[in-house]
Amino acid sequence: MKNFLRVLVFSLFALALNAQAIDDFPMPDYGFTSSFQPLKNQEDLNLQTALENELKTNKKLNRLIAQKKMAIGLVDLSNANNPRFAQINGDEMMYAASLPKIAILLAAMDALEKGELQETPEVKKDMFLMINKSNNAASTRMIDRLGFEKIERVLTNPQYALYDENNGGGLWVGKRYAAQGKRYPDPLQGLSHAATATQVSRFYYLMFKGMLVCEDRSEQMMELMANTGLHHKFINTLDKVAPEATVYRKSGSWSNFHSDSVMVMGPERKYILVGLAEDAGGEQIMRNLVHSVEEVLEIGE
Repeated sequence: MKNFLRVLVFSLFALALNAQAIDDFPMPDYGFTSSFQPLKNQEDLNLQTALENELKTNKKLNRLIAQKKMAIGLVDLSNANNPRFAQINGDEMMYAASLPKIAILLAAMDALEKGELQETPEVKKDMFLMINKSNNAASTRMIDRLGFEKIERVLTNPQYALYDENNGGGLWVGKRYAAQGKRYPDPLQGLSHAATATQVSRFYYLMFKGMLVCEDRSEQMMELMANTGLHHKFINTLDKVAPEATVYRKSGSWSNFHSDSVMVMGPERKYILVGLAEDAGGEQIMRNLVHSVEEVLEIGE
């Protein structure tokens, strides 16, 4: 009943915004009930080799990868008890524009659970707009409610370790999504909105396992990340090849920096994919990357 009411509230709210409503879909049970292994323990040589071989066929991607201007994370969830992980430049931190708004969402859920933030209609509205529409004003309001120090404490909390100075950094939010305001740059590279492919993959994996704050908050985050209002990059391709799948997603773009991240759950495909690229053609790179990954996972017609 609790989960049903939560989905209903979000659905009504989205309709009030004249936006696509969050579907009242049943939350998957394969993530929260299966055993857990840290993602770093799930690196799979066969998957890694297949991913590297597939990418070798693309000269442009090879160049970007060699220049550390392209990073990829892939988690095969077809066996929930034995996920397989592969990455390319997984610990290379890059500017990720709006993708790190998932870090704001996590910090907000942590604050809500601890009673540090009240779950008002305004807060719910801003979380929806921040994730579904990638609205910068709503994101800035959430940052102002939480503060950079709170976001950092959550990201560096050993419970999540989504920003780890000893392993390349990771997710970071150190600037409002607005022209005005102080910067709170990350300690390693001085970036304001950053991510690594490995840490974003871990974010989705922990959410899938119900381990971001708690199971209920993980479900709430998944509800917000489903049915994105933006249909570009990964989603442009997934709309065509997997229209029946439920896709949880957050992306980002600024100048030549393009990033996308998805968790795809459908009858023929279950995987997490993260892509970060610094290239003017990043939009098309992300669209094509879905096809490459589905070749690696041997998903096809």
